Amino acid sequence: MSEVRFLLDDAVVELRDVDPTGTLLDLLRYRLRRIGTKEGCAEGDCGACTVLVGTLDDQDQVHWRAVNACILFLPMLDGKALLTVESLGKPGALHPAQRAMVDHHGSQCGFCTPGFVMSLYGRSIGACGTKGKSVGDVLAGNLCRCTGYGSILAAAEAIPAGERDDHATVVALTGLRRTETLSGRYADPLSGSIRHWHRPLSTDDLAELLTAHPDARLIAGATDVGLWVTKQHRVLETMIFVGDVADLATMNETDDGLRMGAGLRYVDAAEPLGRLHPDLGELVRRIGGPQVRNAGTIGGNIANGSPIGDTPPALIALGATLTLRCGDERRTLPLEDYFIAYGHQDRQPGEFVESLFVPRPTSTTRIAITKLSKRFDSDISAVLGAFAIDLDGDTVRSARLAFGGMAATPKRATNAEQALVGQPWSEATFEAAAMALHDDFKPLTDVRGSSGYRLTVAANLLRRMWLAGTGETVSVLELADV
Repeated sequence: MSEVRFLLDDAVVELRDVDPTGTLLDLLRYRLRRIGTKEGCAEGDCGACTVLVGTLDDQDQVHWRAVNACILFLPMLDGKALLTVESLGKPGALHPAQRAMVDHHGSQCGFCTPGFVMSLYGRSIGACGTKGKSVGDVLAGNLCRCTGYGSILAAAEAIPAGERDDHATVVALTGLRRTETLSGRYADPLSGSIRHWHRPLSTDDLAELLTAHPDARLIAGATDVGLWVTKQHRVLETMIFVGDVADLATMNETDDGLRMGAGLRYVDAAEPLGRLHPDLGELVRRIGGPQVRNAGTIGGNIANGSPIGDTPPALIALGATLTLRCGDERRTLPLEDYFIAYGHQDRQPGEFVESLFVPRPTSTTRIAITKLSKRFDSDISAVLGAFAIDLDGDTVRSARLAFGGMAATPKRATNAEQALVGQPWSEATFEAAAMALHDDFKPLTDVRGSSGYRLTVAANLLRRMWLAGTGETVSVLELADV
Protein backbone atom coordinates (compact mmCIF):
# COMPACT_ATOMS: atom_id res chain seq x y z
CA MET A 1 0.00 0.00 0.00
CA SER A 2 1.29 3.46 -0.85
CA GLU A 3 -1.68 5.76 -0.26
CA VAL A 4 -1.10 8.53 2.26
CA ARG A 5 -4.27 9.10 4.29
CA PHE A 6 -4.92 11.88 6.79
CA LEU A 7 -7.76 13.91 8.25
CA LEU A 8 -8.44 17.47 7.26
CA ASP A 9 -11.18 18.93 9.46
CA ASP A 10 -12.28 15.34 10.26
CA ALA A 11 -12.67 14.47 6.58
CA VAL A 12 -10.35 11.81 5.16
CA VAL A 13 -7.95 12.92 2.43
CA GLU A 14 -6.27 10.16 0.43
CA LEU A 15 -3.22 10.85 -1.73
CA ARG A 16 -1.95 8.44 -4.36
CA ASP A 17 1.31 8.49 -6.30
CA VAL A 18 2.89 10.60 -3.56
CA ASP A 19 6.14 12.47 -4.12
CA PRO A 20 7.93 11.67 -0.83
CA THR A 21 9.68 15.05 -0.90
CA GLY A 22 6.50 16.96 -1.68
CA THR A 23 5.72 19.32 1.19
CA LEU A 24 2.47 19.82 3.04
CA LEU A 25 2.70 23.54 2.25
CA ASP A 26 2.65 22.89 -1.50
CA LEU A 27 -0.20 20.43 -1.13
CA LEU A 28 -2.26 22.95 0.82
CA ARG A 29 -1.68 25.88 -1.48
CA TYR A 30 -1.58 24.31 -4.94
CA ARG A 31 -3.88 21.30 -4.69
CA LEU A 32 -6.23 21.85 -1.75
CA ARG A 33 -6.42 25.64 -2.22
CA ARG A 34 -5.89 26.31 1.48
CA ILE A 35 -3.99 29.48 0.72
CA GLY A 36 -4.15 30.93 4.22
CA THR A 37 -1.00 28.93 4.97
CA LYS A 38 1.88 31.04 3.63
CA GLU A 39 5.46 30.45 2.51
CA GLY A 40 7.75 32.98 4.12
CA CYS A 41 11.11 31.25 4.35
CA ALA A 42 10.74 27.57 3.28
CA GLU A 43 13.11 26.56 6.06
CA GLY A 44 11.03 26.38 9.23
CA ASP A 45 12.14 29.73 10.59
CA CYS A 46 9.36 32.29 10.17
CA GLY A 47 6.21 30.39 11.15
CA ALA A 48 4.00 31.78 8.37
CA CYS A 49 3.16 28.21 7.37
CA THR A 50 2.23 27.03 10.87
CA VAL A 51 -0.45 24.32 11.03
CA LEU A 52 -1.55 21.92 13.76
CA VAL A 53 -1.00 18.18 13.38
CA GLY A 54 -2.76 15.73 15.69
CA THR A 55 -1.51 12.25 16.58
CA LEU A 56 -3.64 9.58 18.27
CA ASP A 57 -1.96 7.76 21.19
CA ASP A 58 -2.73 4.32 22.66
CA GLN A 59 -5.15 5.87 25.16
CA ASP A 60 -7.23 7.38 22.36
CA GLN A 61 -6.05 10.90 23.12
CA VAL A 62 -5.17 13.30 20.32
CA HIS A 63 -1.94 15.23 20.85
CA TRP A 64 -1.88 18.42 18.80
CA ARG A 65 1.37 20.17 17.93
CA ALA A 66 2.21 23.22 15.86
CA VAL A 67 4.58 22.42 12.98
CA ASN A 68 5.99 24.10 9.89
CA ALA A 69 4.17 22.90 6.78
CA CYS A 70 7.03 24.09 4.54
CA ILE A 71 9.36 21.27 5.64
CA LEU A 72 6.86 18.54 6.46
CA PHE A 73 6.99 15.83 3.79
CA LEU A 74 3.71 14.21 2.80
CA PRO A 75 4.40 10.62 4.03
CA MET A 76 4.95 12.09 7.52
CA LEU A 77 1.26 13.09 7.57
CA ASP A 78 -0.15 9.59 7.15
CA GLY A 79 -2.58 8.58 9.89
CA LYS A 80 -2.68 12.02 11.45
CA ALA A 81 -5.15 14.90 11.71
CA LEU A 82 -4.53 18.33 10.24
CA LEU A 83 -5.90 21.76 11.06
CA THR A 84 -5.17 24.90 9.05
CA VAL A 85 -6.27 28.48 9.63
CA GLU A 86 -9.33 27.77 7.48
CA SER A 87 -10.34 25.10 10.01
CA LEU A 88 -11.01 27.63 12.75
CA GLY A 89 -13.59 30.18 11.68
CA LYS A 90 -17.11 29.52 10.51
CA PRO A 91 -18.99 31.49 7.83
CA GLY A 92 -19.79 34.85 9.36
CA ALA A 93 -18.02 34.11 12.65
CA LEU A 94 -14.35 34.36 13.51
CA HIS A 95 -12.72 32.01 15.98
CA PRO A 96 -11.72 33.73 19.28
CA ALA A 97 -8.05 33.52 18.24
CA GLN A 98 -8.86 35.35 15.01
CA ARG A 99 -11.18 37.82 16.72
CA ALA A 100 -8.53 38.71 19.30
CA MET A 101 -6.03 39.54 16.54
CA VAL A 102 -8.60 41.84 14.94
CA ASP A 103 -9.68 43.52 18.18
CA HIS A 104 -6.09 44.17 19.30
CA HIS A 105 -4.82 45.28 15.87
CA GLY A 106 -2.38 42.38 15.70
CA SER A 107 -2.11 42.45 11.92
CA GLN A 108 -0.78 44.94 9.40
CA CYS A 109 0.18 43.44 6.04
CA GLY A 110 -1.41 40.19 7.25
CA PHE A 111 1.09 37.81 5.65
CA CYS A 112 2.24 36.27 8.93
CA THR A 113 -1.15 36.47 10.66
CA PRO A 114 -2.45 32.96 9.85
CA GLY A 115 0.69 31.44 11.37
CA PHE A 116 0.30 33.49 14.52
CA VAL A 117 -3.37 32.52 14.74
CA MET A 118 -2.52 28.82 14.54
CA SER A 119 0.17 29.10 17.22
CA LEU A 120 -2.22 31.01 19.47
CA TYR A 121 -4.99 28.52 18.83
CA GLY A 122 -2.61 25.73 19.79
CA ARG A 123 -1.84 27.55 23.02
CA SER A 124 -5.54 27.97 23.77
CA ILE A 125 -6.18 24.20 23.56
CA GLY A 126 -3.00 23.21 25.43
CA ALA A 127 -1.14 21.80 22.44
CA CYS A 128 2.23 20.11 22.94
CA GLY A 129 4.88 22.39 24.37
CA THR A 130 2.50 25.20 25.36
CA LYS A 131 1.33 24.29 28.85
CA GLY A 132 2.95 26.48 31.48
CA LYS A 133 4.88 28.42 28.82
CA SER A 134 4.87 32.18 28.38
CA VAL A 135 3.29 33.73 25.31
CA GLY A 136 6.76 34.80 24.20
CA ASP A 137 7.97 31.20 24.25
CA VAL A 138 4.91 29.92 22.39
CA LEU A 139 5.35 32.56 19.66
CA ALA A 140 9.15 32.28 19.40
CA GLY A 141 8.79 30.45 16.07
CA ASN A 142 6.57 33.11 14.49
CA LEU A 143 8.07 36.25 12.99
CA CYS A 144 6.25 39.50 12.17
CA ARG A 145 8.01 42.07 10.04
CA CYS A 146 5.71 45.06 10.28
CA THR A 147 3.18 45.10 13.13
CA GLY A 148 5.42 44.86 16.16
CA TYR A 149 4.73 42.28 18.80
CA GLY A 150 2.96 44.33 21.47
CA SER A 151 -0.46 44.08 19.86
CA ILE A 152 0.03 40.37 19.12
CA LEU A 153 1.00 39.64 22.73
CA ALA A 154 -2.08 41.54 23.90
CA ALA A 155 -4.24 39.47 21.56
CA ALA A 156 -2.71 36.27 22.93
CA GLU A 157 -3.67 37.17 26.48
CA ALA A 158 -7.26 37.83 25.40
CA ILE A 159 -7.86 34.37 23.89
CA PRO A 160 -9.79 32.11 26.27
CA ALA A 161 -8.38 28.67 27.03
CA GLY A 162 -10.55 25.64 26.51
CA GLU A 163 -10.42 21.96 25.65
CA ARG A 164 -11.01 20.89 22.07
CA ASP A 165 -13.73 18.32 21.39
CA ASP A 166 -11.79 15.58 19.60
CA HIS A 167 -14.42 12.82 19.73
CA ALA A 168 -14.97 12.75 15.95
CA THR A 169 -11.23 13.04 15.36
CA VAL A 170 -10.51 10.02 17.59
CA VAL A 171 -13.08 7.91 15.76
CA ALA A 172 -11.73 8.88 12.35
CA LEU A 173 -8.05 8.43 13.30
CA THR A 174 -8.81 5.00 14.74
CA GLY A 175 -9.99 3.99 11.30
CA LEU A 176 -6.74 5.24 9.74
CA ARG A 177 -4.39 3.31 12.02
CA ARG A 178 -1.90 1.09 10.23
CA THR A 179 -0.24 -2.05 11.55
CA GLU A 180 2.48 -2.56 8.96
CA THR A 181 5.12 -0.65 7.03
CA LEU A 182 3.83 1.78 4.43
CA SER A 183 5.92 1.93 1.25
CA GLY A 184 5.69 3.87 -1.98
CA ARG A 185 7.33 4.48 -5.34
CA TYR A 186 7.25 7.78 -7.19
CA ALA A 187 8.33 8.50 -10.77
CA ASP A 188 9.27 12.16 -11.07
CA PRO A 189 7.79 13.38 -14.38
CA LEU A 190 10.31 16.23 -14.65
CA SER A 191 13.63 14.55 -13.88
CA GLY A 192 12.64 11.00 -14.72
CA SER A 193 14.11 9.80 -11.43
CA ILE A 194 12.47 7.10 -9.34
CA ARG A 195 12.05 7.71 -5.61
CA HIS A 196 11.29 4.97 -3.13
CA TRP A 197 10.07 5.58 0.38
CA HIS A 198 9.10 3.58 3.44
CA ARG A 199 7.44 4.38 6.76
CA PRO A 200 8.12 1.59 9.32
CA LEU A 201 6.37 1.31 12.70
CA SER A 202 9.00 -0.56 14.76
CA THR A 203 12.77 -0.65 15.15
CA ASP A 204 12.76 -4.28 13.94
CA ASP A 205 11.08 -3.18 10.72
CA LEU A 206 13.51 -0.26 10.45
CA ALA A 207 16.52 -2.52 10.94
CA GLU A 208 15.24 -4.87 8.23
CA LEU A 209 14.63 -2.01 5.81
CA LEU A 210 18.09 -0.54 6.37
CA THR A 211 19.70 -3.93 5.81
CA ALA A 212 17.96 -4.06 2.44
CA HIS A 213 18.56 -0.36 1.66
CA PRO A 214 21.78 0.65 3.48
CA ASP A 215 22.06 3.91 1.52
CA ALA A 216 18.55 5.10 2.36
CA ARG A 217 18.14 8.54 3.92
CA LEU A 218 16.54 8.39 7.37
CA ILE A 219 14.09 11.23 8.06
CA ALA A 220 12.63 11.91 11.49
CA GLY A 221 11.42 15.50 11.85
CA ALA A 222 12.88 16.77 8.54
CA THR A 223 14.01 20.00 10.24
CA ASP A 224 17.39 19.53 8.53
CA VAL A 225 16.64 17.32 5.52
CA GLY A 226 13.67 19.50 4.65
CA LEU A 227 16.06 22.32 3.76
CA TRP A 228 18.05 20.00 1.53
CA VAL A 229 14.95 19.85 -0.65
CA THR A 230 13.49 23.35 -0.31
CA LYS A 231 16.80 25.26 -0.40
CA GLN A 232 19.38 23.01 -2.03
CA HIS A 233 16.98 21.17 -4.36
CA ARG A 234 18.62 17.83 -3.70
CA VAL A 235 17.07 14.70 -5.17
CA LEU A 236 16.64 11.97 -2.54
CA GLU A 237 16.21 8.54 -4.10
CA THR A 238 15.37 6.29 -1.15
CA MET A 239 13.88 7.57 2.08
CA ILE A 240 12.82 5.91 5.31
CA PHE A 241 10.55 8.02 7.52
CA VAL A 242 11.09 7.07 11.17
CA GLY A 243 8.77 9.53 12.89
CA ASP A 244 6.17 6.84 13.61
CA VAL A 245 8.56 4.20 14.98
CA ALA A 246 7.05 4.00 18.45
CA ASP A 247 9.96 2.32 20.21
CA LEU A 248 12.34 5.01 18.94
CA ALA A 249 10.41 7.61 20.94
CA THR A 250 10.67 5.95 24.35
CA MET A 251 12.15 7.51 27.48
CA ASN A 252 13.25 5.94 30.75
CA GLU A 253 14.30 7.99 33.78
CA THR A 254 16.17 6.20 36.58
CA ASP A 255 18.46 7.10 39.45
CA ASP A 256 21.38 6.32 37.12
CA GLY A 257 20.32 8.66 34.35
CA LEU A 258 18.08 9.18 31.36
CA ARG A 259 17.74 6.85 28.38
CA MET A 260 16.08 8.37 25.34
CA GLY A 261 15.09 6.79 22.07
CA ALA A 262 16.62 8.53 19.07
CA GLY A 263 13.15 9.49 17.82
CA LEU A 264 12.19 11.39 20.96
CA ARG A 265 11.18 14.91 19.99
CA TYR A 266 12.75 17.93 21.65
CA VAL A 267 9.37 18.97 23.03
CA ASP A 268 9.12 15.67 24.92
CA ALA A 269 12.77 15.58 25.98
CA ALA A 270 12.93 19.12 27.39
CA GLU A 271 11.53 18.47 30.87
CA PRO A 272 13.43 15.23 31.62
CA LEU A 273 16.66 16.81 30.39
CA GLY A 274 15.92 19.84 32.57
CA ARG A 275 15.59 17.50 35.56
CA LEU A 276 19.13 16.29 34.91
CA HIS A 277 20.25 19.92 35.02
CA PRO A 278 18.38 23.20 34.45
CA ASP A 279 20.92 24.35 31.84
CA LEU A 280 19.95 21.39 29.66
CA GLY A 281 16.30 22.36 29.76
CA GLU A 282 17.16 25.96 28.93
CA LEU A 283 19.31 24.78 26.02
CA VAL A 284 16.43 22.80 24.49
CA ARG A 285 14.19 25.84 24.93
CA ARG A 286 16.45 27.71 22.49
CA ILE A 287 16.58 25.03 19.78
CA GLY A 288 14.61 26.61 16.95
CA GLY A 289 11.06 27.67 17.70
CA PRO A 290 8.23 25.52 19.09
CA GLN A 291 7.39 24.27 15.59
CA VAL A 292 10.95 22.97 15.20
CA ARG A 293 11.00 21.41 18.67
CA ASN A 294 7.67 19.74 17.93
CA ALA A 295 9.22 17.98 14.93
CA GLY A 296 12.98 17.67 15.51
CA THR A 297 14.42 14.75 17.45
CA ILE A 298 17.31 14.10 19.82
CA GLY A 299 18.73 11.41 17.53
CA GLY A 300 18.39 13.54 14.42
CA ASN A 301 20.44 16.32 16.00
CA ILE A 302 23.17 13.76 16.68
CA ALA A 303 23.00 11.58 13.59
CA ASN A 304 23.51 14.40 11.09
CA GLY A 305 26.86 15.24 12.69
CA SER A 306 26.60 19.02 12.43
CA PRO A 307 29.46 20.87 14.18
CA ILE A 308 26.91 23.44 15.40
CA GLY A 309 24.20 21.06 16.60
CA ASP A 310 23.07 22.30 20.00
CA THR A 311 22.66 19.12 22.01
CA PRO A 312 25.87 17.13 21.26
CA PRO A 313 28.35 19.35 23.18
CA ALA A 314 26.14 19.35 26.27
CA LEU A 315 25.56 15.60 26.10
CA ILE A 316 29.27 14.96 25.53
CA ALA A 317 30.14 17.04 28.59
CA LEU A 318 27.77 14.93 30.67
CA GLY A 319 29.36 11.69 29.46
CA ALA A 320 26.53 10.44 27.25
CA THR A 321 26.80 7.13 25.40
CA LEU A 322 25.22 6.24 22.08
CA THR A 323 23.70 2.91 21.02
CA LEU A 324 23.71 2.07 17.32
CA ARG A 325 21.93 -0.86 15.71
CA CYS A 326 22.49 -2.81 12.49
CA GLY A 327 20.12 -5.70 11.95
CA ASP A 328 20.01 -7.50 15.29
CA GLU A 329 23.44 -6.30 16.36
CA ARG A 330 23.98 -3.33 18.68
CA ARG A 331 27.07 -1.47 19.82
CA THR A 332 27.53 1.29 22.34
CA LEU A 333 30.17 4.00 22.24
CA PRO A 334 30.87 7.34 23.93
CA LEU A 335 28.99 10.05 22.09
CA GLU A 336 32.19 12.02 21.48
CA ASP A 337 33.64 9.07 19.50
CA TYR A 338 30.72 9.11 17.08
CA PHE A 339 31.94 12.36 15.48
CA ILE A 340 35.03 11.62 13.36
CA ALA A 341 35.40 14.53 10.95
CA TYR A 342 33.23 17.08 9.21
CA GLY A 343 30.39 15.18 7.54
CA HIS A 344 31.85 11.86 8.70
CA GLN A 345 30.38 9.91 11.61
CA ASP A 346 31.04 6.44 12.98
CA ARG A 347 27.93 4.90 11.46
CA GLN A 348 28.28 1.92 9.17
CA PRO A 349 26.03 1.10 6.19
CA GLY A 350 22.72 -0.24 7.45
CA GLU A 351 23.31 1.13 10.95
CA PHE A 352 21.13 3.66 12.74
CA VAL A 353 21.19 5.58 16.00
CA GLU A 354 18.79 3.74 18.33
CA SER A 355 19.11 5.39 21.74
CA LEU A 356 21.15 7.67 23.97
CA PHE A 357 21.98 7.37 27.65
CA VAL A 358 22.87 10.42 29.76
CA PRO A 359 24.27 9.69 33.24
CA ARG A 360 22.74 11.62 36.11
CA PRO A 361 25.24 14.19 37.43
CA THR A 362 26.53 13.63 40.95
CA SER A 363 26.21 16.13 43.78
CA THR A 364 29.91 16.99 43.42
CA THR A 365 29.67 17.91 39.72
CA ARG A 366 29.37 21.53 38.68
CA ILE A 367 27.76 22.14 35.30
CA ALA A 368 27.51 25.14 33.00
CA ILE A 369 25.97 25.11 29.51
CA THR A 370 25.80 28.31 27.45
CA LYS A 371 24.68 28.98 23.89
CA LEU A 372 25.83 32.15 22.12
CA SER A 373 23.98 33.29 19.01
CA LYS A 374 23.09 36.54 17.30
CA ARG A 375 19.54 36.43 18.60
CA PHE A 376 18.06 34.59 21.56
CA ASP A 377 15.29 32.63 19.83
CA SER A 378 15.39 30.46 16.72
CA ASP A 379 19.03 31.00 15.89
CA ILE A 380 22.03 28.82 15.15
CA SER A 381 24.89 28.80 17.63
CA ALA A 382 28.06 30.73 17.00
CA VAL A 383 29.65 29.01 20.01
CA LEU A 384 28.19 26.56 22.49
CA GLY A 385 30.18 25.67 25.59
CA ALA A 386 29.26 22.83 27.95
CA PHE A 387 31.29 22.07 31.07
CA ALA A 388 30.97 19.33 33.69
CA ILE A 389 33.62 19.60 36.41
CA ASP A 390 33.73 17.11 39.29
CA LEU A 391 35.25 18.27 42.57
CA ASP A 392 36.93 16.49 45.43
CA GLY A 393 36.58 19.15 48.07
CA ASP A 394 38.19 22.22 46.50
CA THR A 395 40.26 20.22 44.00
CA VAL A 396 39.21 19.42 40.44
CA ARG A 397 38.97 15.64 40.20
CA SER A 398 37.84 15.45 36.57
CA ALA A 399 36.71 17.82 33.83
CA ARG A 400 34.77 17.42 30.62
CA LEU A 401 34.72 20.57 28.47
CA ALA A 402 32.90 20.30 25.14
CA PHE A 403 32.29 22.93 22.49
CA GLY A 404 30.20 23.36 19.38
CA GLY A 405 31.08 25.84 16.63
CA MET A 406 34.78 25.67 17.43
CA ALA A 407 35.85 22.80 15.18
CA ALA A 408 34.66 20.56 12.34
CA THR A 409 32.81 18.42 14.89
CA PRO A 410 31.49 18.83 18.44
CA LYS A 411 34.77 18.45 20.33
CA ARG A 412 36.25 18.23 23.81
CA ALA A 413 38.92 20.70 24.87
CA THR A 414 41.47 18.18 26.13
CA ASN A 415 44.27 20.67 26.82
CA ALA A 416 41.97 22.89 28.83
CA GLU A 417 40.73 19.83 30.72
CA GLN A 418 44.28 18.86 31.63
CA ALA A 419 44.91 22.39 32.89
CA LEU A 420 42.03 21.91 35.35
CA VAL A 421 42.46 18.35 36.62
CA GLY A 422 44.31 18.06 39.92
CA GLN A 423 44.30 21.80 40.42
CA PRO A 424 42.47 23.88 43.04
CA TRP A 425 39.12 25.47 42.21
CA SER A 426 40.58 28.95 41.76
CA GLU A 427 40.70 31.88 39.41
CA ALA A 428 44.28 31.03 38.41
CA THR A 429 43.26 27.49 37.48
CA PHE A 430 40.44 28.68 35.26
CA GLU A 431 42.65 31.31 33.67
CA ALA A 432 45.16 28.60 32.74
CA ALA A 433 42.37 26.49 31.25
CA ALA A 434 41.06 29.48 29.27
CA MET A 435 44.52 30.06 27.80
CA ALA A 436 44.87 26.36 26.95
CA LEU A 437 41.92 26.62 24.58
CA HIS A 438 44.29 28.18 22.04
CA ASP A 439 45.99 24.76 21.84
CA ASP A 440 42.66 22.95 21.49
CA PHE A 441 40.98 24.91 18.71
CA LYS A 442 41.67 26.83 15.54
CA PRO A 443 38.10 27.89 14.73
CA LEU A 444 37.03 29.13 11.33
CA THR A 445 35.63 32.52 10.46
CA ASP A 446 32.14 32.66 8.99
CA VAL A 447 28.98 34.78 9.08
CA ARG A 448 28.30 33.81 12.69
CA GLY A 449 31.64 34.93 14.07
CA SER A 450 35.34 35.32 13.42
CA SER A 451 37.97 32.91 14.65
CA GLY A 452 39.14 35.49 17.18
CA TYR A 453 35.60 36.07 18.45
CA ARG A 454 35.04 32.36 18.96
CA LEU A 455 38.30 31.89 20.88
CA THR A 456 37.58 34.94 23.02
CA VAL A 457 34.07 33.95 24.02
CA ALA A 458 35.05 30.30 24.56
CA ALA A 459 37.70 31.41 27.04
CA ASN A 460 35.29 33.84 28.67
CA LEU A 461 32.73 31.08 29.14
CA LEU A 462 35.25 29.30 31.35
CA ARG A 463 35.99 32.51 33.25
CA ARG A 464 32.25 33.02 33.63
CA MET A 465 31.90 29.59 35.25
CA TRP A 466 34.52 30.54 37.82
CA LEU A 467 32.82 33.87 38.52
CA ALA A 468 29.45 32.16 38.89
CA GLY A 469 30.97 30.00 41.60
CA THR A 470 31.93 33.14 43.51
CA GLY A 471 28.42 34.56 43.20
CA GLU A 472 29.35 37.12 40.53
CA THR A 473 27.27 37.19 37.36
CA VAL A 474 28.41 37.95 33.84
CA SER A 475 25.93 38.79 31.09
CA VAL A 476 26.14 37.18 27.69
CA LEU A 477 26.88 40.62 26.21
CA GLU A 478 30.07 40.83 28.26
CA LEU A 479 31.45 37.50 27.06
CA ALA A 480 32.94 38.94 23.87
CA ASP A 481 34.90 41.61 25.74
CA VAL A 482 38.61 41.00 25.39
